[in-house]
Parts: sequence; C-alpha cells; structure tokens
Amino acid sequence: MVTRRTLIVASATGALARRLHAQTAPTGKMLLAMHQNTSSAAGYRGSLEGWARAGISHVEITDNLLDEFLRSDTLTAAGRVIADLGLTPVSGAAVLPDIWIPGPAREASLETWRRRCEQFAALGLTKLYAPSITGRPVTAEDFAATPDCIREVGEITRAQGLTAMVEFARTSTHLATLPSTLEVIRAAAHPSVRPMLDFFHFWAGLSKFEDLDLLEPGELAHAHFQDLLAGPRELIDNNSRLIPGDGIAPVVRILRKLAEKQYTGALSVELFRSEFAGGDPFEVAATIRAKCQAVMRTAGVL
Repeated sequence: MVTRRTLIVASATGALARRLHAQTAPTGKMLLAMHQNTSSAAGYRGSLEGWARAGISHVEITDNLLDEFLRSDTLTAAGRVIADLGLTPVSGAAVLPDIWIPGPAREASLETWRRRCEQFAALGLTKLYAPSITGRPVTAEDFAATPDCIREVGEITRAQGLTAMVEFARTSTHLATLPSTLEVIRAAAHPSVRPMLDFFHFWAGLSKFEDLDLLEPGELAHAHFQDLLAGPRELIDNNSRLIPGDGIAPVVRILRKLAEKQYTGALSVELFRSEFAGGDPFEVAATIRAKCQAVMRTAGVL
C-alpha cells in the first residue's frame, strides 16, 4: 500500500533530482552562470530580472543582496522571483570569518551559517560556499584544527541536504591555494564538503597551473569564472577581474583541464568593477554572455 509519507518522500526525492540535473551540463560541457556581485547595485530582484532578459538562466545568490531584499519582503517572495523568471540557482554565497578555522568570530559565523543553509535550501539551492577569511595570524596548529572545523560545518550543512564549498582566497592567511584547500578537505573527509575554484584567486594567487592535476575526477563542485587584468601582480585587487577573454589569464586552457577532470557544473561570472556592478544588469549580462560563450565554445565546453 502506498502511504502518504511514501508519496511525500518520492516527491521530494524527485524534486531534488530535478534540481541537481538542472545544475549540471552534459559530459564535457559546462553551464554559464552569473554571480550577484556582478550586478550588486541593482539589488536582488533587479539583477535577476535584468539577467533573465539577457538570456541568463543559471544564477548565484549572494547573502548581502538577499538580506537587503528581506528587509522589506519575505523569503517566499525571494524564491518566487527566481521561479517566475525561470532561473536555476546554482550556488549561494555566505561570507563569514573563521568559518573554516578556530577563531573569535567562529561561533557567530556558525550561527549565521545555519541560517544561510535554511534560507538557501528554501530557495531551491543545493550548494553554498564560504571564502577562507580570518582576521588574525594563522599557525600550523590552526591548519591542524581545520579538518575538525570543516566537519562541523559539514554536519550543519548536511542537515539541510546541502553541500558546503570552501573557496580559497588569494590574500588569505589561512587557505590561499588549491593544494592547501584540497589537503584539509580530504583530511576532513566529510561527504557534504567539497572544493570550488575561483579563476581569479587561482591565477592571481600562489597556485600553479599544475595544481589542477591534483583534482580527482568529479571532485570540483563549483567555479567562479573571470579573467585577469595585465599589470604588476603586487597591485592586483578586485578591480583586476575582467570578463573571460578580455585579460591575460589562460582561461581556455584552464577550462580544458577542468573538462578533463570531469567538471560539468556552473561557470559563475563574478566581477566587481564599477562598470559591471553599477551598470544596467541586462546590458552587462548580454555582454558577458556573448564573450563567455565565445570562450567556452573555443574551449569545447559549451
């Protein structure tokens, strides 16, 4: 006899499967997405509406724009914006100090992480990430304690049926490279925590191209997609992020390596320059879409 509980579980399982399928491309291909930091001045609704008109279908939600929206509206309404526009959310951003390391901000960050997991799950997301930021010097003992911190975050995340991702940041005193990040994630061995790759932090930081060979097939969970402005590396900042194809980073070569590592997820374009963040979301997204698709086509991942 089919019970009501069986029907509910089957429905939920089917919905999750559909969400996961919508966030992956066919083998050897990848999905173009937009990160809300790229159109931050337009706000939560404005960025999504402009991008949808430009033909963007995969989006990444930021914590600060969601909070701004929720000051005058509800989480249900935030989800309705995504659904009504026919968008697929591929990831959520939660910028929280000491989330991956023992530190004075960690307890508050964990509490916020719990809330973010609940919010993003309600919006239909399956993944969220936090960068490796801390406000203090880091020791070898801190690195040794990192796997336990990862496991604790993993348990919170798993309770909401989500996957947590560690984003290494090029200027971090904690996790600033792909090898270090892979080492602590693998030591933690938690099924709900995986690595992600930000092209800017990767190519402008201390990582080397050969570090991509350390990735196991299918291990990478998400990617932020940018190019790099030419100039002294000592002067690099967020304004050095460019649309893929407009800079000096070997973005095609990196894409081909990620395809070799069986990555089929999103390439989420995250930019901060004022002409993007303060520009018209439709025009910005249309320009980004055309340029990124050309790069992806050259790399054979579109």
